[in-house]
Amino acid sequence: MAVVTDRAYRQTLSAALAYRKPGIEDLVSNSNVIWNTIRRNGNYRSFDGPEIRHHLQIDKQSAQWYTGYDKLKNPPVELFNDAVFMPSTVAVPISFSGTELRANTGTRLIPLMSSYIDAAENSMRDELEIAMVGDGTGQNGRSLVGLGAAVPIVTNTGTYGGISRTYPIWQTSTYDANSAFPDIGTQVDSTTIRPMLSRILAQRSRGTRAADLLIMSQEHFEALEQSMVAHQRIVNQTRLGELGFSALEFLGSGKRAEAVLASGLNSSMPANTTYGLESRSLYLYYRESLNFDMLFDGDGAMPINQDAIAQYLAWEGQFVVGNPLFSWRLYDSAP
Repeated sequence: MAVVTDRAYRQTLSAALAYRKPGIEDLVSNSNVIWNTIRRNGNYRSFDGPEIRHHLQIDKQSAQWYTGYDKLKNPPVELFNDAVFMPSTVAVPISFSGTELRANTGTRLIPLMSSYIDAAENSMRDELEIAMVGDGTGQNGRSLVGLGAAVPIVTNTGTYGGISRTYPIWQTSTYDANSAFPDIGTQVDSTTIRPMLSRILAQRSRGTRAADLLIMSQEHFEALEQSMVAHQRIVNQTRLGELGFSALEFLGSGKRAEAVLASGLNSSMPANTTYGLESRSLYLYYRESLNFDMLFDGDGAMPINQDAIAQYLAWEGQFVVGNPLFSWRLYDSAP
């Protein structure tokens, strides 16, 4: 038997969650710079089936100069393959006791539902922000595979998307400020941060392809900010800055990148770290039927031995760095 027998009351939670779904998705996007960038670039993509298959070009044809009757070569080349990722699922509970529901019938029920959904939205946003910079080991390996694993410190061991990191085309780069730039310095500070970033961008770019998004810890962001004279400290108001992110525009080695502060209260961003990301290579795959949706249909789950109703706000998908070559990590092992 349902805790609240009036069908209009019983369906209030389902209706409220359905109505709030677009707002929940916007809340997450507008509070997370990586998520927002991916949506802005059109790389927020749905998937179906048991796994996520991201298509890759793993080789290229060899061009040949020729003249006259030279024989043209046409060797077999495996051009494409797939990286395979398993989806991760996160759920936030929204539960009510029968006592709460009976005490909040009529119009009082709507504010009660709204308060619980507000709390669930914030919990979902916080958990996804933590996961986006994590290494996927959270919750015994059930967490989203974030930047910690996608752009690791050790770049040539293990696998990513089922592909060995020993393949050069599947490796990111890592730079330890303590040893990578002996001619610049051994620590990140206001005098070394700009030449270090410029050096990395020069080495890890090709043509128009390079990291254009710098996710920075507080230490690195402050060093970059202090390295700029007053008129250069202009928050970028055309893209991420207008959403409220602490953002600076960095120019170096002929490349332009948005530098964003990722640290803050309860942040899981590693200290003394900058992730350099090529934004067009970032993807988020989501399951169409579980994209900030209700986990259970209708009223939710009603335990047989409890006077309560339980529902969950859930999301399923995976974060993918589709071309690791132009993404990198700068860290300071001896700050």
